[in-house]
Amino acid sequence: MQSLLHSCYGINENGHLTIGGLDTIDLARTYGTPAYVMDEDFIRGMCRMYKSAFADSFGAASAPVYAGKAFCCKEIYRIMAEEGMAADCVSPGELYTANAAGYPMQNAYFHGNNKTDADLRYAISLGVGHIVVDSEEELKALSIIAGEMGVTQKILLRITPGIDPHTHKKIITGNVDSKFGSAIVTGQAQKIVAEALNTPHIVLDGLHCHVGSQIFDFEPFADAADIMIAFLAKLYSEYCVSFPILNIGGGFGVRYTEDDPEIDYVANVRALGEKIDAQCKKSGIKKPAIMMEPGRSIVAASGITLYTVGSVKEIPGFRNYVSIDGGMPDNPRYALYQSRYTIVAAEKANLKPNYPCTIAGRCCESGDLIAEDAMIAPVNRGDILAVLVTGAYNYSMASNYNRLPKPPVIMVSAGKARVAVRRETYEDVAALDN
Repeated sequence: MQSLLHSCYGINENGHLTIGGLDTIDLARTYGTPAYVMDEDFIRGMCRMYKSAFADSFGAASAPVYAGKAFCCKEIYRIMAEEGMAADCVSPGELYTANAAGYPMQNAYFHGNNKTDADLRYAISLGVGHIVVDSEEELKALSIIAGEMGVTQKILLRITPGIDPHTHKKIITGNVDSKFGSAIVTGQAQKIVAEALNTPHIVLDGLHCHVGSQIFDFEPFADAADIMIAFLAKLYSEYCVSFPILNIGGGFGVRYTEDDPEIDYVANVRALGEKIDAQCKKSGIKKPAIMMEPGRSIVAASGITLYTVGSVKEIPGFRNYVSIDGGMPDNPRYALYQSRYTIVAAEKANLKPNYPCTIAGRCCESGDLIAEDAMIAPVNRGDILAVLVTGAYNYSMASNYNRLPKPPVIMVSAGKARVAVRRETYEDVAALDN
C-alpha cells in the first residue's frame, strides 16, 4: 500500500484511498457524506512524539499543551487525558467539553482576550489549573472573583513579544499591534507583571506568548524565546522574582500539499531547546519549565473529509466545476484564508490527477469553494471526493449556514471505525427555534 502526503493515508489494491488502513469508499457507504474521518492512532502518535521530544529537549517538567481550538469534542479530550497531555481551552464551551469528557481540569489552561466575569467564575468552579490573563481589567476582575470564591488562582500573563512570523495576516498573534496580550516594547508587559505580583488571590506562575499559526520556519519561535527569556531576566533583576513556567505558544505548520515543506518537529524542538538553554545561561536565570501548544500539528494530518460529487459542469474557455455535497459550512478555511488542499478522487486514487477544476460547495454563495485550480482524476456524479488534512479547523469552525446539518466525526483505530460525533439532523438544526 503506497503512502500519500502523510503516513495515515494510503492507496489499496483496489486503487482506493485509505485512512488508517480503512477504505474510504467503504467508510462513505457506511457513514454517508459529507463526513470527517480521523485517524486516532496518528493523533496518539503525535502526542507521544511531542511528549518525548519535550522531555528530551526542554526537561522533565516541560510539557506539550494540546490547543483544543484546532479540534474540540469529548473524544479528543478523552484521548488527551489518556496520553497525559495538558490542554489549552479558549472558551467556556471548550472548558465544558473537556470537563464533560472527564478531563482532569487541573491540567487545563484557560485562554481568551475577553473573558467575562461568568467565564472566570466557571473556570474557577471547574478547578482549572491556570488562567492565562490577557489584560489589566481581567487581572482585577479575576482577583475579585477569586476572593469571593475563596480561592487563590494560578495564572500566566499573556505577553506580546513583537514577532511577525510572515504567515497569513489573519493568523498572526505576536505583533505589537494585536488584540492579544500586553506588549513588551510599550512597557505594558512589565506594568501588568508588577501589578500581578501585588494582586491578592493570584499566584503568577509565569508568562505566555504566541506568535501565530501555520509557521514552517524555526526562526520565529527562536526569536520569541530570546525576547521572552530576556524579559524574564529583566524581571528577575528588577523584582528578584523567577517564574516556573514559560509558555511560548503553538503554531508549527502542517503539510497540506506536496508544495509545502516537511517539518521535522523533533529536530525543531531540539534546536529550540538548545537556543533556550543558551539564552538562559547568557541571561543568568534558571530555565523555567517550557510549554508549547501544538494543536494543528497534532490533528490536522489525521483527518480527511469525504464528499459525494453531485455534478461536473464544464464551461468552455473558462473553468470546470465539480460540485460536492458539502462546502464552506463544514470547511470555511478556503473562503477565509484561501487555504490550499490536496484533493483526491477516492475511488481513483491510483490514477493520474489530470482534470483541472474548481471544487464548489452546495451553498447559495458564489464564494462557497473548497479549491480552485485543483487537479484530480476525472469524476462523475456519485463519485467520492476526499479532501486531505482537514483534522484541524474544519469541524471546530463548522457552521449551519444555509441550515445545513454538520457532518459526523468518524474515528478510525486499529482497523475499526466508530462514531465520535454523530451527524446532525434537521431537527438538531431547528431544535432551538421557538
